[in-house]
Amino acid sequence: MSFVVEVEYGTIPLLTVCGSSKVARTDRLFRLLQTMRNLPSPFTGARLAEETGVSLRSIYRDIDSLRAAGARIEGERGYGYCLVEDNSLKPQAFDRTELEALALGLAEVKHLGDFGLASAAHVALTKIAAMLPRGRDQELFHAISQVYRPNPRYTIKLDIETVRHACWHERALHIRYTDSNGSISERTILPLTVMYTSEAMTVLAWCLLREDFRMFRIDRILELTSTAKSFRPRRVALLREYLSVLAPARAESGS
Repeated sequence: MSFVVEVEYGTIPLLTVCGSSKVARTDRLFRLLQTMRNLPSPFTGARLAEETGVSLRSIYRDIDSLRAAGARIEGERGYGYCLVEDNSLKPQAFDRTELEALALGLAEVKHLGDFGLASAAHVALTKIAAMLPRGRDQELFHAISQVYRPNPRYTIKLDIETVRHACWHERALHIRYTDSNGSISERTILPLTVMYTSEAMTVLAWCLLREDFRMFRIDRILELTSTAKSFRPRRVALLREYLSVLAPARAESGS
């Protein structure tokens, strides 16, 4: 039995496929576009292959397909790529409940105590509102669901932007850290992600001193210095491995 599926990338029709054999490829194209949106530019074909779990040859072929469909992707093999124009976020893409979810999520970000993210959340809210049809922006700014926190969830004095920058660019950090017993040590770490929990903001990292995965509470980092030591392209693989290590503990706790 065969069927027809028409897929669009924003206002750009990606392809029309017949039969189930090509649905997987359609899904792969969507995942590739999502990966391009999430990665800092420029990104290499090898990085895209690693992120999406497909072969490098398939990545090159899929990029050609997306370009043929109208997606603006600059760059070439060996130099890296950049998704110049992302038309997937259309004004009519959100219903009222989805706008509620966006407003609630962005409001929660503002109360984290991370000033960089709070500022970004405010800008994101205004950008989304600007894309909505006339009158619907009020549904976003005057959402039914609200967040009230008299104080920020975390009290952070450290420059979190430095940590985020190191994660994105896969650069090692040198830190002075105090543990729960008050002992101070100096570490060089490979930062993998910033995790926001109910108790603290933490950096999940590979510790070169311990040669193992470690969590570092940001409020216990006394000093932080960027280094030129690169660990690209290992961040995603290391993070996946660390999360797989944490998975049994999370399952036991029911989280």
